Amino acid sequence: MRREDVRLEMRGPKADYGIDAPAVVRNLVFGGVIVGIAGALLYGIMVPVWPIAGTLLSVPAFVSAACLLVTGGLMVWSSKYGKLRERERLIDTLGLAGSEKVVDVGCGRGLLLIGVARRLRDGRAFGIDLWQSIDQSGNTPEATMANAKAEGVADRVDIRTADMRDLPFPDGSMDCAISSIAIHNVPGEDGRAKAITEIARVLKAGGRLAIQDLHATGEYVKTLRDLGWKDVEVSGLNFMIFPPVRIVLGRKPETIWSSEDFRLRTR
Repeated sequence: MRREDVRLEMRGPKADYGIDAPAVVRNLVFGGVIVGIAGALLYGIMVPVWPIAGTLLSVPAFVSAACLLVTGGLMVWSSKYGKLRERERLIDTLGLAGSEKVVDVGCGRGLLLIGVARRLRDGRAFGIDLWQSIDQSGNTPEATMANAKAEGVADRVDIRTADMRDLPFPDGSMDCAISSIAIHNVPGEDGRAKAITEIARVLKAGGRLAIQDLHATGEYVKTLRDLGWKDVEVSGLNFMIFPPVRIVLGRKPETIWSSEDFRLRTR
């Protein structure tokens, strides 16, 4: 993708990729407003009568309200702009030639899925999700396909309803895998390890992996290394997304593990 295309996309994307963790954002904004109102009432009622006590109570309330509102605002900014700006950099790490099969694990409304599809000529981008609106506003297969159509890549996109701990793809069927702020939602360390193991299973020998997440990235690195992966690295914190994320990159060894090998390693 040309840099001019990326800049144009950032100015006015045609697709709507929603808000991450909408309930959290709502609670932050609502809490900020309530605490701010409480601070204003304390200031207006107490300061005229008890200046010191009123100030000591109202100022922390104002500071807390500001922190809550700023945090909520940063999360909205990250969903609408930060992730869009960083999408291309994450996809760059896959080194796509244009003919690959790529799976986006926890694709949501298709931010990475569609970004990958835009770079494919005769390849295909597969997205899987359980479509939980608690993780992303308006998260439905229909919304994802609407975004793919809006971006002109619907013919290169295939979406499926599936749990990332049980991917609906054969062993070694994917050239690359990518995921953004999704795998941490799987309950329990064992569950997340199973998801990483499934991703490794469906990758071809030499297949590339890029995962961007808020936390548990150390677990992903450990699981991959336990599976025999050598080329695994994790980045420092990236503050262009809020909350900040780390990126795990890896390449599957040339030796292909069978399904039974994976089952034995994860028992």
